[in-house]
Amino acid sequence: MKSWFKRPVGATLISAYLIAFIAIFSSCSQKPQKSLQNKLTVWHWMTDRKPALEELAQKYESQTGIKVEFKLFFPAGIYSSKIIAAARAKTLPDIFGILGEKKTVASFIKAGHVLNLDTYMNDDNSAWKKRFYPKTLDVTVFAQNNQNKVESGIYGVPIDTTIMQFIYNKALLEKAGIDPKAPIETFDDFVRIAKKAKDATGVDGFVSGFGEGWLLNALATEWAINTMGQDAFIKTIKGEISYTDSKWLEVYSLFETLRNSGIFPPNVGSMNNKESEDAFSKGKAVFSFNGSWAVNVYNQINPNLEYGFFALPEITDQHPVKVWGGSGSTFRVNAYSNKKEKAVNFLKWLTSKEQQEFLIVKTNNLPAIRGCEEKLSPVLIPLLKNIDHLTHPDTWGVNEHSRVIEIMNRGLQQIIMGIKKPEKVAEEIQKVKERMSR
Repeated sequence: MKSWFKRPVGATLISAYLIAFIAIFSSCSQKPQKSLQNKLTVWHWMTDRKPALEELAQKYESQTGIKVEFKLFFPAGIYSSKIIAAARAKTLPDIFGILGEKKTVASFIKAGHVLNLDTYMNDDNSAWKKRFYPKTLDVTVFAQNNQNKVESGIYGVPIDTTIMQFIYNKALLEKAGIDPKAPIETFDDFVRIAKKAKDATGVDGFVSGFGEGWLLNALATEWAINTMGQDAFIKTIKGEISYTDSKWLEVYSLFETLRNSGIFPPNVGSMNNKESEDAFSKGKAVFSFNGSWAVNVYNQINPNLEYGFFALPEITDQHPVKVWGGSGSTFRVNAYSNKKEKAVNFLKWLTSKEQQEFLIVKTNNLPAIRGCEEKLSPVLIPLLKNIDHLTHPDTWGVNEHSRVIEIMNRGLQQIIMGIKKPEKVAEEIQKVKERMSR
C-alpha cells in the first residue's frame, strides 16, 4: 500500500484525527528510550513488502552488526492509531512513516518528531540527495516560507516512486481489432476506442476504483492542470479563480461524458480500488486508471495478464500534461531517538543502488533513485517517460482545504453515477470553498 498515493478510505479523517492529538502532545517531554543501541525499530504499513524488508534487515545486520526490526501494522487505520498513541507517549520508533496529507506531516514536525535531513542529504556535495529522482524527493520537502510554517528542509526518505497512469488490456484491444501499440493521445480518442472495444468484447470499457474519492481527485487534477494550466489551477486553490469557472466546468463535464459513453460498469461510483484491480486483472475491462503499484497486484492475481501503461489522454495541447506521482512510501527519522545517526545510515543504505534494485525485483515498484532502470520489468519502463512531469499536492506550496476536496470527490462520484450535473457540483464546491476561506 502506498502512503499518500493510495489515500486509504477515510484518509482525510485520519489526518484530522492525527492533527488533533499532535496539538495536545507537542509540548510534552520525550520519554527515555530503552532500545539497545545496536537495534533499530521501523514501523510500517506495507504488507506487500514485508518479506523483502525482513530479508534486507537480515542482510544489514550481517554487514553492520545492527539489528533492524520491521514491525508491520495494517490496515491504514490501525497503523495511524498506533502512530497517534506512540506520538502522545513519545515512544515512536527510530524510523516510521506518516499516512495522510502534508499538513499532518507538518504537525509531526512542529511537535519535534521528525528529523530535518538537510544536513545529511547535502553532505559530501549532496551525494545522497543526488541519488533520487528530483520529483520523488520533492514530495518530502518543505520549502522556504511554506504555508505550514515548518522550517524548510527535507523531512523524509522515499524508498520508491509511484506514478498514476491509464492501463490497457492488450488481448482485449486485439480482440476488438485495435492495435494496442497505437498511441491514445486525446480524450476523444480514448472514449472512442473504449466504446469500440466494449462493443466488440462485451466487457466494460473503463474501470477504476472511483468509490475511493482520492482516485477521482487524482484524475480530475491531471485533467484540470492540462485544461487550464498549473498556474490557474493553483490560483483556484488560493481562491483567485472560482470552481464555477468555465474551465472547471469543462473538467467536470469530462466525467459526465465518460458516464454518457456507457463505458463504465454500473457500480463504478461505489467500486473500491481492490475491486477494480481484480476486475481488470481478470479481463473484465479494457482500460483502467491506477498507480504503478498495480504491477505487483496484477502479478499476484493473474501472472499471465498482458497489459501496458499510457499517459493521460490530453484535453488540449495548450498546456502540458502533468502526471500525478512522486514518492510512494516514505520513511521518517524520529528526531527524539538517541539513535538518529544509525537510523540515517540505515536509510542511506536502504536507498543505495544495490538495495533499490533488490526491491525492484522483489516488489515490482519503481525505485526512488536513478540508475536502476536496467532492473525494471518491461511493463514499468514506459512509466519513466513521465518521471520529469510529475505533480502532487505536497509539491504545490499550497493545499486545498480537506472539506473542499471531500465535496469535490463526492460531486465527481455523483456525476459519474448520473445523480448530479456538472453545474450543480461546481456550485456546491465553490460554496464550501467560500465558507472555508472565511
